[in-house]
Amino acid sequence: MKHGIQKIIAEFKEIAVHGKIQLDIGNTCAKPVKRLLHLFSEVDDTRVEARVLYGLGELLFSAFIAIMAGADTFVLIEQYCEGKIKQLRRFTPLENGVPSHDTYRRVFSLLDPESLQKATVSYLLDNIKLMRRAFDIDKEGLRHLCVDGKTANGSGRLTDTPHELKKLHTLHVYDNTNGICLVSKVVGDKTNEIPETQEVLKHLDLKDTVVTFDAMNTQKETISVIVKQKGQYLGSLKANQPTFLEEVASYFTPARLQRIQKSKANYISYTEKAHNCVETRSYWFTRNVDWLLQAEEWPNLRSIIRYEKKSTNIKTDKQSTEVHYYISSLLDADDCADSIRGHWGVENLLHWHLDVTFNEDRCTISDRKAFQNVSLMNKLALSLLKLAAPILKVSVRSSRHFAAWGIEDVLKILCAFDDETLNNAMTNVNPLAGKKGRLTIPEDY
Repeated sequence: MKHGIQKIIAEFKEIAVHGKIQLDIGNTCAKPVKRLLHLFSEVDDTRVEARVLYGLGELLFSAFIAIMAGADTFVLIEQYCEGKIKQLRRFTPLENGVPSHDTYRRVFSLLDPESLQKATVSYLLDNIKLMRRAFDIDKEGLRHLCVDGKTANGSGRLTDTPHELKKLHTLHVYDNTNGICLVSKVVGDKTNEIPETQEVLKHLDLKDTVVTFDAMNTQKETISVIVKQKGQYLGSLKANQPTFLEEVASYFTPARLQRIQKSKANYISYTEKAHNCVETRSYWFTRNVDWLLQAEEWPNLRSIIRYEKKSTNIKTDKQSTEVHYYISSLLDADDCADSIRGHWGVENLLHWHLDVTFNEDRCTISDRKAFQNVSLMNKLALSLLKLAAPILKVSVRSSRHFAAWGIEDVLKILCAFDDETLNNAMTNVNPLAGKKGRLTIPEDY
């Protein structure tokens, strides 16, 4: 069986939808909640200890539950926690009651985003590890990381003034395999995304990983970093590399396109319906790169790809065609096609949800550090909601409403990814249950 790009979240969704998983959690979810509380309490706290009324763990935990349930301002966080204080006290004492919105605001403006990011990512990676083990999901193949930036449109003003300033731009490294944003790094006012990307990638273990990026980051220095970190890459070509783009495009003449298409091994095409359109996506792949004049300047360059998307609007019959070109170190056409399509995960599965499901584009938090920390909480909530949504049989947006309507039941589901709960759930999986409660997917599934 061929192993290409890992699709752990996609596999889990298939299992949840078709396997009829039922989590019988009962009244206990103390273990995973304690783990989250512990990680939050380990975040660097710069407050004066003698003046602290609320432990950092319980303050961040209560804020997180409120954010997951739809609170997108500090006032709403306070109001939600006041309304749910009895339920929250089942997990953390809150001996001094619920913190005021000013307290939440002050603490979020003091927290080091890197420290909070470490805690949230650690929690998510632990959950994924437990889920993989419980459902016996295959780990072989390449992990897929997407690099892309996002601008917060509501961040372009100074605190407590109407004056405009440069909008906050965040570089994201999104783990498309596991549905987790691994890195959120604000790009400084005096720099840009390219050097920040190179610095971030230097600190990541990229073994058995393919990194995809847009044309802005298709830079020789960036690719050198990826190769040094033992990773694979795939990047798009556009007008910022005009000579190289023209050279790559010149290879895919009509005659060559026909030959590649007839050979089938290096040609992939499929048609699907989406958003009132019928879309046909086609990929032409070749390892013939030695003839390129710049071949030796691009580290580990081993393939070039032509991608074409044809769309037909069902209602209007209007047609459109897009053509893009890519360079890559990958040697397999299927892996390249999966990477190209999968790269849109950072837009569709992260950025879109942050803007639409979590209203980040309309966020009124003006303190930049506070905004970064709330955004990290949004990303933690989003990843957990993605895991809960197929179990609840609803969308991610709907599962967020469930969190607001029934805090106890949904909190248990979201925090229930521990060995005992998941292994018990396996007895309810049907018809895809394998031996000893483990789940296996048939060859033709």
